[in-house]
Amino acid sequence: MSKEKQLEIIGDELDSLMQRVTANHIRAGQKASGRTLQSIRKQISDAGGVLLGRAYFGVLETGRKPGPVPGGFRFVILKWMKDKGISASPIPYVREPSARWKPKYTPQERGDLSLAGAIAYRIRKEGTSLYRNGGRDDIYSNEIPRTVENILDRIMTVFAKDVESININSINEEGSD
Repeated sequence: MSKEKQLEIIGDELDSLMQRVTANHIRAGQKASGRTLQSIRKQISDAGGVLLGRAYFGVLETGRKPGPVPGGFRFVILKWMKDKGISASPIPYVREPSARWKPKYTPQERGDLSLAGAIAYRIRKEGTSLYRNGGRDDIYSNEIPRTVENILDRIMTVFAKDVESININSINEEGSD
């Protein structure tokens, strides 16, 4: 079997893996902006193939553990909230706007920022709910062994046909004497 045929099989199976992971991610209700799915790409070399994704792709199954968060994390959460269509109750101002004071945020923005801050704080202190609940294994973990098995089955099928062809040719050569 040629190296090109092997790499073609690996590429096909990685495409299939990518589709299954995408479907699992969407089915689990994890899709927000779509950037994680857009980050998945296939890389094929002479050594084989690999799927690459965002640096924190693993948290799709494990969740984020508690600990330090990057600066501006509440704004990351705010973006996630908007992508998911989540909004908080507005927090009205007690003070009336005047010539000397104008509010920086609308009451809705205040509510959303407050909720984003609370979510960011809880993630920093306790981790995400997925992490607290022990994670899951139905986004990509179950799909990887299946993909490896599919690759091996397909390569062995082609290899068996090649060996059979060699055997038939050698029988024909022996019988032609």
